[in-house]
Amino acid sequence: MKAIKITLDFTNMKYPAQLHRELKTKFEFPDYYGENWDALWDCLDGWYEDDENVTVEIKGLETMPDDMRQYAQTMLKVFDDVHSNSPNVIFIIATA
Repeated sequence: MKAIKITLDFTNMKYPAQLHRELKTKFEFPDYYGENWDALWDCLDGWYEDDENVTVEIKGLETMPDDMRQYAQTMLKVFDDVHSNSPNVIFIIATA
C-alpha cells in the first residue's frame, strides 16, 4: 500500500478564499475546483485509490477568527463524509 501524508495549515487564515486555496494546492485539485463545499466533496470523492493510505493532518484551526472556525466546520463535515466513503483517507486535527 502506498502511504500519502498531506498537511493542511490554516494558521491565522481570515478569509474563505485562503482556505480554499490551501485545499486546492495541498490536494492538487484541478483548475476547475469551484472553491465551495460541494466542489470539495466532488474532488475528494474517489480522488485516492483504495490501495493508497492517506493521512491528512489539519493544523491551525484554533488560530482562525471565530467566523472562519465556524465556516471551517462544514469542511470538517465534508471530511467526515469522505472518510465514511473512503476509510483509507483519515483526517487528523492537530492541536497546538
